[in-house]
Amino acid sequence: MLQQKHADWLKAEAYRLGFSFVGISKAEKMEEEARQLENWLNQGMHGKMHYMENHFDKRIDPTKLVDGAKSVVTLLYNYHNPSTPQDPTAPRISQYAYGQDYHHVLKAKLKTLLEKIQTEIGAVYGRCFVDSAPVLERDWAKRSGTGWIGKNSLLINPKAGSYFFLAELIIDLELAPDGPMKDYCGTCTRCIDACPTDAIAEKGYVVDGSKCISYFTIELKEAIPTEVKGKFENWAFGCDICQEVCPWNRFAKKHQEPAFEPHPALLTLTKSDWEEITEELFRSLFRKSAVKRTKYKGLQRNIDFLRL
Repeated sequence: MLQQKHADWLKAEAYRLGFSFVGISKAEKMEEEARQLENWLNQGMHGKMHYMENHFDKRIDPTKLVDGAKSVVTLLYNYHNPSTPQDPTAPRISQYAYGQDYHHVLKAKLKTLLEKIQTEIGAVYGRCFVDSAPVLERDWAKRSGTGWIGKNSLLINPKAGSYFFLAELIIDLELAPDGPMKDYCGTCTRCIDACPTDAIAEKGYVVDGSKCISYFTIELKEAIPTEVKGKFENWAFGCDICQEVCPWNRFAKKHQEPAFEPHPALLTLTKSDWEEITEELFRSLFRKSAVKRTKYKGLQRNIDFLRL
C-alpha cells in the first residue's frame, strides 16, 4: 500500500511540474533489450556514433548507474509546436529545437521533483537523466506504460502522439510499478513509406541510425555522403517526417512551456536568409537552443547540402 501511495503522490507532483505522462518500472537488468541493442550495434546501425558502444553494462542495468536502485520513473514532457516557417522553401529544423535546450529545462524540473521526494518521503537517493547518460529511455518508457515503441522507433502515447521529451529518475525507493501497454501501430506503414532515406526497416521497429536525416545533420561531423543528396526534403537540423505522417499525432496538442517558444525571428527567416546566415545571427538565434550542438559550421554544411 505504501508503494502505491508513494507512486501516486510522486505522479501528482510530476504533473504539477508540467510533465504530461508518468510511469514507473522496477529497476532491473534489461535482458531482451540488451540483445536488441547488441544486434543493432553489431550491424553498425549507430554509424559514427561511437559513444553508443560505450557503457553497455550501464545501459542495460540501472543499478550500475544508481547504487541500490529500486525504481525507474519515466516522465514525458510535451514539446509540440505546430508552427512552420513562413517561407515554405526555407530550410527546416526539428520542432524539439525551436526553443531553449531541453536538457537544461527538464533537468531543473527533475531536480525539483527529486528534492520534493526527499522532503516528503525522507532519505531517498537518486539521479536525474535527460538524454545525457547511457539510459535506454524508450525501453523504460515502454516498460512503464507511458506509450509503445512505434514502427518509427519513437515512443507513441495513444492520447497525445510522439512529440515528447523523455526523462528519468532512477531512485532507491521502491514504488508500485506500472505495466506496458499494447502496440497500436497495427498495419500502418506511413512512417516507413515516408522516410526519404529508407532508414526504417521494411517491417518497422528498427531504424538504421546511419541512414537517418537526423544523424546526417546532427551526429555526423564529416562530409555528408553524396548518395543522399536531394533526399533531405529541406531538413537542415533533425527531421520530423516520421512524426508528421504518424496518425497518432493528430492527437498532439501544442506545448505549454514558455521556454520552448521559438526565437521571434526563427520562423520568419527566408530561404536566402538561411543561406546567408552569419555566425552572429546563428549565435543570437540558437544561443540557448539544441541547434548549437551542430555549431555554426555544421549548420552551414547542412544548408549548403540542401542546395541542388
